[in-house]
Amino acid sequence: MRLRQNKIPSPIGEMLLITDEQETVRALDFDGYQPHLHQLLQRHYGDYSLTDAAHDSDIARRLQRYFSGDLGALEDIRVATNGSPFQQQVWSALRKIPPGQVLSYSDLAAQLGQPKAARTVGGANATNPIAIIVPCHRIIAKNGNLTGFAWGLERKRWLLTHERAVLHYKSTAR
Repeated sequence: MRLRQNKIPSPIGEMLLITDEQETVRALDFDGYQPHLHQLLQRHYGDYSLTDAAHDSDIARRLQRYFSGDLGALEDIRVATNGSPFQQQVWSALRKIPPGQVLSYSDLAAQLGQPKAARTVGGANATNPIAIIVPCHRIIAKNGNLTGFAWGLERKRWLLTHERAVLHYKSTAR
């Protein structure tokens, strides 16, 4: 698979935007996490080539709008990932959580009809290759603690603060 890489500045570190030839996002990672990025790309696509993008993309501009306060700027960006059917289901559900809202791993599992699969939801979050656009940062522990963000809890805290998320968590599970 032929992929393009675009480096994007952000308030929480330079980001690496990986798109295919149709400008569909395949990964979004942070500079300094290249081993993580390459491991996920290898896992998801097998053999791939990565070249520097020669132009500024609409996706990069939309990420800059998000960081400037337009929290809806990322809503309809096309993404594509390979993963198990459950991972795909989790990643799709993450995109439905609005900015400023959080869910627990167990609440998301319950929403997916698998109330005992909180750890499996956590595993899917850990292998999410698309930071921010597929907002795994909006998943927190049931007790309200910030846990499990591959790019560091300080970045997760920054993103939730940026989105004005209310962090005193109330479970939606019954």
